[in-house]
Amino acid sequence: MRKSPLLATAAAALLATYLIVNATTASAADSLISQGKTATASSTESAAFPASNAVDGNLGTRWSSAFSDPQWLQVDLGASATVSSVVLNWESAYARAFSVKVSANGSSWTTIHSTTNGTGGRQTITATGTGRYVRLETTARATQWGVSLTEFQVYGSGGGTTTPTIPPGAVRVAEFLADCPYSHRLPDDPIIFPGLPGASHMHSFFGSEVTNAFSTTQDLLNANSNCNPSIDKSSYWIPTFYNGNTPVEPTTGIFYYLGEGVRDDLIAQTQPFPLGLRIVAGNAKATGPNDNTLSRWSCLHAGEVGSSHDFVTCPPGTMLESYLDFPHCWDGVNLDSPDHKSHMAYPVGNACPPSHPVVVPKLRQVMRYPVNGNPANFRLASGAGYTMHGDFFNAWPVEELARRVNDCIRPIVKCGTNGRP
Repeated sequence: MRKSPLLATAAAALLATYLIVNATTASAADSLISQGKTATASSTESAAFPASNAVDGNLGTRWSSAFSDPQWLQVDLGASATVSSVVLNWESAYARAFSVKVSANGSSWTTIHSTTNGTGGRQTITATGTGRYVRLETTARATQWGVSLTEFQVYGSGGGTTTPTIPPGAVRVAEFLADCPYSHRLPDDPIIFPGLPGASHMHSFFGSEVTNAFSTTQDLLNANSNCNPSIDKSSYWIPTFYNGNTPVEPTTGIFYYLGEGVRDDLIAQTQPFPLGLRIVAGNAKATGPNDNTLSRWSCLHAGEVGSSHDFVTCPPGTMLESYLDFPHCWDGVNLDSPDHKSHMAYPVGNACPPSHPVVVPKLRQVMRYPVNGNPANFRLASGAGYTMHGDFFNAWPVEELARRVNDCIRPIVKCGTNGRP
């Protein structure tokens, strides 16, 4: 990009020698706990400079950001760790102003170091903190380029593996699931109308048994869940389905957590949902089938019927099915947004867009209703079949969700409700 290949190679060789000689000076008592772990970033200059290059132990590769401020690079240590120091091996494009932060959940951050006088080169920062995630945030570049690191090294103790062993015979599909029966109905929506009971159309709730207009993350964590697995304390809800004026609930709600829609190398960088993340999918205000192309209706055991964005006629002995895929690119910052959608995005070209760089599991909502035949009397509380939508309020325990992402999604292994292959 900016240097001749010969100069770049020479510089890398010199820097590699420097690192070998001086590696023990970073933290004599602690270990390098970031190498080979999952790294993500706010942006990349191009596909040749991904975030993973900064933790691969190779000084001949690097991560480079887009040519703008601010930027961030973070590493998932796999489990909670005690950080004692951080080493930044800058390429010539470095940051003058930056901070180092730690987080237990990837959303709430504590600053352990900050400067406005960055010098570039190799910087060893003595900074202590505890967390699973360590992030470098840059706010002022020293050059016209972006910011670029050959290595981002975190020293300390703890952490965990992020490269699970794939068991023999494993089905190579990135998936785990939660099977959550219907729990209760209320005209409430704690995402769209928080604190306003009765302000919404009727919703059918799954998972958490206490969800109402006032529900918070802590409320969900403290309550019972009817999901299998019961450790999933999340709440899921949809507009209630009616046959005439009679509400009809699904035989069960199945919520698949998938790794798909992005390249395999990006699936390997999937991050767990941060605790408290809220996601809405579909269009409750759709006025026609083409206003909601994300949801589809079909018939269980009657594939010949095909699928539609509106209700379909299912043969006797079958059931009406609804499928809805949630966005799985996160902006890396916000647990919600004013319109409840702009903090999330769908992939474009098998990758997450630069505005939403963090890959999270793809949630697929599958509902099966014990109805068939002429759909003329079918409706949703929100309107026609094409107004189908879904809401998700994440309350998975942090470590459990991280384990499932690490063991099932990243290595592309099919797991059951127990999160095991």
